[in-house]
Amino acid sequence: MKSLIQSAIAIIVVCTILLFTANQLEAGGTQGSNNTITVYNWGEYIDPELIDQFTEETGIKVIYETFDSNEAMMTKVQQGGSAYDVAVPSEYMVEMMIEEDLLIPLDHSKLPNMKNIDPYFLDLAFDPGNKYTIPYFWGTVGIVYNPSLVEDHLTFESWKDLWDPSLKDKVFLVDGAREVMGMGLNSLGESLNAKDDNLLRQATDKLITLSPNIKAIIGDEITPLMINNEATVALTWSGQAADMMWENEELDFAVPQEGSNLWFDNFVIPKTAANVDGAHAFINFMLDAEVSAQNNDYVGYSTPNAAAMELMDPEVIEDERFYPNEELREKLEVYENLGLEWLGKYNEYFLEFKMSIR
Repeated sequence: MKSLIQSAIAIIVVCTILLFTANQLEAGGTQGSNNTITVYNWGEYIDPELIDQFTEETGIKVIYETFDSNEAMMTKVQQGGSAYDVAVPSEYMVEMMIEEDLLIPLDHSKLPNMKNIDPYFLDLAFDPGNKYTIPYFWGTVGIVYNPSLVEDHLTFESWKDLWDPSLKDKVFLVDGAREVMGMGLNSLGESLNAKDDNLLRQATDKLITLSPNIKAIIGDEITPLMINNEATVALTWSGQAADMMWENEELDFAVPQEGSNLWFDNFVIPKTAANVDGAHAFINFMLDAEVSAQNNDYVGYSTPNAAAMELMDPEVIEDERFYPNEELREKLEVYENLGLEWLGKYNEYFLEFKMSIR
């Protein structure tokens, strides 16, 4: 009988210890989530010193992960296997994420530094009232080129310059259906969001006539090629062009006057977030004028932060190649969410064009 009582007491003691340990682990996990956030961003798209500064100021540790395309980011968020607290999708992907109910509405009361954003970049069509997004960086699609390696009459203020016979086998294009098909549509004076088979057919046919000038359709490899003067002309994003021009002062950049893409990358809080308060704290930190100015100096893309611009080199913010004037901005378009059917058509026409290149 005594041994049974002793055994029962031992079992009770062990269960008590296990329950206490489980509670401690659970508490520790909660504490960890409150002191940690996971940020999902494009590669090389933040000054690493600012991540350390945020942790020093708030005590919140940042786990920083990167993606190389909006589609890859979307897939990871949809799967829900990772608790991303902050992500940075582009505008058309924001529309898709809103449609699929993947985002948490922002609490603007926790984002007092939102006042630093230029109103021009707020309340845009893809997110009225900025219910889900805060703009991070913006830019354009245009042409980077080496003036010393092209004919004097080529300024690339018009898309038609890409078709010049002197550029045979000298033009590189980014490997993106929206960018290339958008260029084709804009060269015809049409919208880069066109949902019209006839217009897409015309744009593709015109792009096919550009084939003799195309050296290759590639990705990030464009940057070293242009820096090392191994390429002459490239269709690319303004931020990528800025990186090239920083390394090679011979290069120049132009946004054709017929129109082009105006893109935005944006802070959002996915529904996977485990630390919503920490996510708001991080976004608000990045909107601080001094922080934003430092980040812009590191990244090189155009900032929507008006307060930060007051702290930046005037030569940077007065450069109309990267901060287009109002007249040109009126001709720029934000990519709209085309829907799966039309996105598929854009990809099909783009593939047809790629297959025409010998």
